[in-house]
Amino acid sequence: MAQAAAPAPPCTVVIFGATGDLARRKLFPALYGLEREQLLAPQTRIVGVGRREKTDPEFRRELEDAVRKYSRFGLDAEVDWDSFVRRFSYFRLEMHDAEGYRRLAAYLQSLESEQGLPPRRVYYLSVMPVLFEPITVNLQRAGLVGKANGNGHEFFRLVIEKPFGYDLESAEQLNRQIRQVFREEQIYRIDHYLGKEMTQNISVIRFANTLFEPIWNNRYIDNVQITSSESVGVENRGEYYDKTGALRDMVQNHMLQLLSLVAMEPPESLDSEAVRDEKVRVLRSLVRWENPKEVLTNVVRGQYGPGMINNQFVPGYRNEPEVHPDSQTETFVAMRVFIDNERWRGVPFYIRTGKRLPVKATEIQVQFKHVPGLPYYRYPASLAGLSEPAYSNQMAAAIHPNRLVIRIQPLEGIYLEINAKSPGTHPQVTPVALDFCRNCTTPINSPEAYERLLYDVMRGDPTLFTRWDEVALAWQFIDPIEAVWASEPVDFPNYAAGTWGPAAAAELLARDGRHWWPVQNEN
Repeated sequence: MAQAAAPAPPCTVVIFGATGDLARRKLFPALYGLEREQLLAPQTRIVGVGRREKTDPEFRRELEDAVRKYSRFGLDAEVDWDSFVRRFSYFRLEMHDAEGYRRLAAYLQSLESEQGLPPRRVYYLSVMPVLFEPITVNLQRAGLVGKANGNGHEFFRLVIEKPFGYDLESAEQLNRQIRQVFREEQIYRIDHYLGKEMTQNISVIRFANTLFEPIWNNRYIDNVQITSSESVGVENRGEYYDKTGALRDMVQNHMLQLLSLVAMEPPESLDSEAVRDEKVRVLRSLVRWENPKEVLTNVVRGQYGPGMINNQFVPGYRNEPEVHPDSQTETFVAMRVFIDNERWRGVPFYIRTGKRLPVKATEIQVQFKHVPGLPYYRYPASLAGLSEPAYSNQMAAAIHPNRLVIRIQPLEGIYLEINAKSPGTHPQVTPVALDFCRNCTTPINSPEAYERLLYDVMRGDPTLFTRWDEVALAWQFIDPIEAVWASEPVDFPNYAAGTWGPAAAAELLARDGRHWWPVQNEN
């Protein structure tokens, strides 16, 4: 986000679930970051809605504590804290109380009158999905929702956190409920991976560089590997995670979104719908694994047992709080995915994600094909003192395939591996790294994902949010896998904490004559 960007239009941001963990760790620090970057209009007001009894001063003290702990700036002298905090207020509301929403309507109208603003509202549902329907219905009944989305002076927008459903059926039901109140163009489904700096950079690296775009296809690319690993366990989310698992929690949204950005065709324009149309085309082209043989051949699941992380012993998943002692929930997924279109036909995309893996990292690794007929294989072996076959084999082994690595977190940057001659009289080939890392030596204070996403909601730009057809197509890909797994129990746990998942994850690539490349911050 550029320093010179204009502030978002003034509006009222209403955060349902304002006393929860997401608001404290992400939303409040993000709003403070926007203020620090002068992207939050002075007239903008933030109303925290929750069930607990709380005064405005108490709410503001919690806000200050959240900013101190989680903001990328801390309490910065460049921000007038008193002026900033006065924009926040608290409104107590039972989420099913229809009368409470009428009081909320009167309260929001009074705030807007004070600022001389028409109704411009962002409703952020930082609550459990079971509350989405009662909140949206009560908003409508209390007259808190209009049809405008920014074409005129008014707008009414709804922001929803994942999970959006548990499967396709529940997602469709949830969507029908919400669409009774809000139109699709008013709904902003957040996937915070799309707000990360280097995720936004994927398209720029591809489409703005002649070096890459002409060879971004199956003629030159051997395979693509997408890794999102976490060293932490389920922490305080045991009850939620045990009902969800890695396939629903990570692959259905984050991983398929990253895959779509890597694989999509160049959009006709940077218009939000043009970009999202291309992502949808990728999801429609995914080859679906639907029967047991296909799933068991192409998808690997795992669950961590006890092990060592950073030289510290950690318990297995089944010993985590609020997890069933015989749980069949997967904490690791690896899969081979194919895209059946002209650009990508035959190129495997390997995906892996899991908890209690050796390091925290999210990376996309694009491996290019070997150069055919390389002349170095035919250099006179006598110069190296080796037989011709031995020398050719040695040279072939030394020549690595070119790789482009897009590092999303915690390192941010790109890494390109090429081959070059090493110093000396013999034509020895060695891999050379061209490495650009934004935050390796000198920390770069990149905007948090939620800063960009909140800013875009207030501006009415849905490009980095998932459209309903993206959600539906992702579930159509995931549901058959879940159905096979439900009928095929596994002897869990099958990998130790601190390792890269079950052995079958490595075998998935080994069968194709490939291997997982190490991530950049792996020791």
